[in-house]
Amino acid sequence: MRGMDVNSTSPQIVLGTMDFGTRVAPDEAFAILDSFVGGGGVWLDTANCYSFWGDPSGVGGASERVIGAWLRARPGARDAVRIATKVRQNPLVPHSWPQSAEGLSAPAVQVGVEESLGRLGVDHVDLLWAHAEDRAVPLEETVGAFGELVTKGAALRVGAANHAAWRVERARSLARKQGVEPWTALQLRHSLVQPRPLTPLAEGGHRLLADEDLDFAQSEGLAVWSYSSLMWGSYVRADKPLPQTYDHPGTTRVLSVLDDVAGELAATRNQVVLAWLMHRGIDPIVGVSRVEQVEEALAARHVRLGDEHLARFAEAR
Repeated sequence: MRGMDVNSTSPQIVLGTMDFGTRVAPDEAFAILDSFVGGGGVWLDTANCYSFWGDPSGVGGASERVIGAWLRARPGARDAVRIATKVRQNPLVPHSWPQSAEGLSAPAVQVGVEESLGRLGVDHVDLLWAHAEDRAVPLEETVGAFGELVTKGAALRVGAANHAAWRVERARSLARKQGVEPWTALQLRHSLVQPRPLTPLAEGGHRLLADEDLDFAQSEGLAVWSYSSLMWGSYVRADKPLPQTYDHPGTTRVLSVLDDVAGELAATRNQVVLAWLMHRGIDPIVGVSRVEQVEEALAARHVRLGDEHLARFAEAR
């Protein structure tokens, strides 16, 4: 199977696989994965809790199982992709979340990763995320558990999703003191449009990427991934309006500029948004349910935003 340079440090489109095995049937997921890799995509993003809310079992694991089945069915596929998964949030009791959500204690991290590797059918993941904070567990313990997994080879890199920047920096300092691998990646929610300032998000557990997060990450050499990059289709689907928190004049201005730029570059709205994110040095995660959506997303790599385009977006926001 063909993939692009897996050692590339340039921003890349990441395939979000959250709905595989639940909302996206396995055969369609296989077609999406084939198209993604055939088009030069590399990174797959999943989690051990995906998607417990859409699975009759009430627990996660469906997405990882579909990816594992695809890897077994495609000789050489493991060499063509990099796999990122997450621990923290999977219900330990079916249909009981967040009450029974796994935490980030050393035993929980160890068991979570072992089970993920089993579902994926691999001996390591390329990036392991802490899916959310767990302030009931000492950060030293979590850092040590993640570092041990890297030492054992079960994860090649580790990162933090939905964490405050100060917690990530504190964890990195603790890792240096313990002599273990530090978190080197940050995953937060981000897109071209932004909600009204100081307005709580309706989606529990989501944490927005702020300018200071990006500044911190880039100054420290951390990779930055964004989720909800395309706002669940809201840029292009009238039946999926943006959440109420995005209803403000700035959004109207940004969408107007987006339409103008898309027309000038003969690109779709989604492609321009992805190009804008990558221009900022961010790897956007794109969740899809059809092959044509993969093709559209990968084509965003060829959209070239000029300084004048970027200035117009900055002024509109």
